[in-house]
Formats: sequence, C-alpha cells, structure tokens
Amino acid sequence: MVKIKGLRGIRPRKELAKEIASLPYDVLNSAEARSLAAGNPHSFLHIVKSEIDLPEDIDPYAEEVYRQAAKNLNNMLKKNWLIQDDQECIYVYRQIMVEHQQYGLVVDASVGDYLEGKIRIHELTREDKERDRFNHVKFTNANTGPVFLTYPAVKQIDDIVNSATQGKPTYDFIANDGIQHTVWIINNPDSIKLLIKHFDRIPITYVADGHHRSKSAAMLGEVRRQSNPEHTGKEEYNWFLAVLFPHNQLKILDYNRLVKDLNGLSEAEFIAKISKKFEILPVPNHSSAKPKSANNFGMYLKNQWYLLKAKSGTFNLDDPIESLDVSILTYNILQPILKIGDLRKDQRIDFVGGIRGLAELEKRVNSNEMAVAFALYPISVTQLMAIADAGQILPPKTTWFEPKLRSGLIIHALD
Repeated sequence: MVKIKGLRGIRPRKELAKEIASLPYDVLNSAEARSLAAGNPHSFLHIVKSEIDLPEDIDPYAEEVYRQAAKNLNNMLKKNWLIQDDQECIYVYRQIMVEHQQYGLVVDASVGDYLEGKIRIHELTREDKERDRFNHVKFTNANTGPVFLTYPAVKQIDDIVNSATQGKPTYDFIANDGIQHTVWIINNPDSIKLLIKHFDRIPITYVADGHHRSKSAAMLGEVRRQSNPEHTGKEEYNWFLAVLFPHNQLKILDYNRLVKDLNGLSEAEFIAKISKKFEILPVPNHSSAKPKSANNFGMYLKNQWYLLKAKSGTFNLDDPIESLDVSILTYNILQPILKIGDLRKDQRIDFVGGIRGLAELEKRVNSNEMAVAFALYPISVTQLMAIADAGQILPPKTTWFEPKLRSGLIIHALD
C-alpha cells in the first residue's frame, strides 16, 4: 500500500510567497528564466535555474551550476526569506485556472514505493535529465520541486481536505500568468495520521508530471542508503517531495506537433498522401479546427486549417497505445510520409502544449519556421492510469498538465 508522511517544510515567509514561487525548471529555458527573474532576487528561479546567476555561456549541467543553486538556497535561508516548520505537516495546495480548480496534498512520498512500482510511470526518462536532477538534489540536499502524483479519488480524503480549507490560508496569491495558488497547513497530528491511514489503503499512485524528479530522487535515495552503514529506513533521503491530486480533479491538455518541412513534397502531394488514411475537411479558422473528440485532428498547412478524421482500419482499436491519437498521427503521417524518426531526438519536429492554443501553431507556420502543424485531442487521466497499470509507456510528448505546480512554495530537506 502507498506510504506517505508529513514533512517539516521549508517555505517562504508569507509576504514573499508570490515573489519566491516560480515556474518549474523544465517548462522554460535559461533565457526565459533570466528574463522572468530579472529584478527579483527572491525568485526561486535562482535555485531551480541557477545558471541565470552565472555567465550566459555556462553549461547548464556544469557542477558550478549546482553549487550556485546550493549557495542561493542557503542565502535565502540565512536571510530568513525561507523558514522551516517546527513539526511535520501536510499542506493543501489549491490551484485555480479560470474555472478549473484542483486540490492537492503536499507530502513526502516513499522512495521505496517508487522502486517497488507502487508509484507507476507512463513516460521514459533520459539519462542526461536524470543526472541533472540527481546533481541538483545532491548539491542542494533538498527536493526543491515537487513531483506531481495522482491517485484514484477517495471521498474520505476529499472530506479531510475540504475541512482543512475552511480556515484562513497561509498563502493566497495570483501569479503573473493569472493562476491562483493557495496553501493551507495541516499540523494536527490526528488529521495527519488519518490521511496516512487512508493512503495506506490505496494500492497505487501515478506520476502525472515529474518523471525525472521522481527517478532522480530514487537514485539519490539508493546511493545514500548504500553509503550509510547505519541506514534505518527512517532517514529523509528515503522520501521525496510530492503533491498528490485525486484523479477526477486533473486537467490534461492537448500536446500538439509541428514539423519543419514536408519531406520534399508539395502541399498538394502531401494532402493526396494523407487522404488515403484520413478524411479531410477544410475549415475557416483554428477555432473550428480544434478536435472535439478522439481520432480527429486539426491541421494547419499553407494558410489553411483542416479537420482530419482517421479512417476505419488505419489503427488498432484493441491496442491501448496504438489507438491513441498520438500514435495514429505518428504511424500514419509523421513516420511514413514525413519520415520523422525518433520523436525524442529528431530536430525536424517540435511540440507545443495546449495552454498556448492553436493560434501559436498558426503563428509558427505563418512565420515559415514550420511547414505544417497538427492539433490533437488530449487523452484522459483514466487512459493514463490504465496504460501505467498495464506496464506500458506512452509515446513521447503525450500529456500536458495544467496548471503547473509552482516551485519554492514547499521544499523538502534531506536531513
């Protein structure tokens, strides 16, 4: 069964919460991070993207970057911008994006559960990214960004969360992107014990976002366990920072594709080829091209939007992976016609999260940066969980969760 515990969270002083909380490290590049953190010494980007405080030509994986992250974290603690709770707590973290709300529990999740497959994954990790997060945690001695986990919703847990959120929150602010972030602290030992008991009855949780963070936490936990002759299993390195959300509150957005060229084909030749596998209907704008159901796609090519519908027999309905829209597009267009190879490495393809909208796809094709764009219908959380339960891996760039968890609101120290 799933193990969780409370933590003595390191967190911002109340008046600094909005200034400190930052986007996660993996949704923006170094240049974007420099721009966002400009003029704000409190920004947690100085920790999760610490290369912004070093020369612009620095290798982001250089040891100096991780040492800078540790230095910046220690400085924030010394200046009392960050404080640590005296007792183990569980934190309720609410996010509001337009009309969507989700309530998560910030906890310590078990490295052992991850290693035993009780925390299931749906995505492969890259060794360079694993090593990056491993080094970041190693040098800072902390989990500075949470792993986004989900679990099958449980009414009793919902009831405890609802009760905890009746009081005045510790933090409540609207970030510059318009998303509201609110945190309440659960420090009543009986409530914490009850939450731990309820999660002990849940057999499996799932990584929604943060595969590299969870893998690196497990790697570091194993290294420290093996190097500690007095290991007991109770050390903080046996746990990592996570936010657990019930599955029925999550929102997965589309994850769309852009390709730089048509593999030597003219627009007419390209349309002729895809018409063998798809019904094609020209539509007036990107609003009408947004897919309303699975097996339908939007396509933007040469100043024109189209709706594509996969023809019967072009995919295997009985296969949970091959029947996904990302697979249908890959196996019927991207690979055979456009000759896109490894989606993780091919430089001719790019991916855009649905939060940017279809207008972003249109803009990038109109600029001649890209030749064609495809808009997809998002998978469901239920599909994601079923695929993880089957021990299968989703194709690259299948899920885009919004809103993103802010880093710096709660930090987990490893000792």
